[in-house]
Amino acid sequence: MPREIDINKSIFELCNEYPEIPEILSSLGFKDITKPGMISTAGRFMTLPKGAKAKGIDLEKIKQEFIRLGYEIKE
Repeated sequence: MPREIDINKSIFELCNEYPEIPEILSSLGFKDITKPGMISTAGRFMTLPKGAKAKGIDLEKIKQEFIRLGYEIKE
């Protein structure tokens, strides 16, 4: 079964589902995501679209990277 990313889920939920996600997000410019406690605090209410907007990162770029890595995007 393909891995599916629901971009409306919180980053916290996505990282619990797929433990590799913090590293992927860090490589895309979300440097703070790997700081201790960041996922369990800000990650509880932050979604990929909100995080992309806050960091000034193109959401399409994020989606394309996940697709390239074998994920399906659910919106």
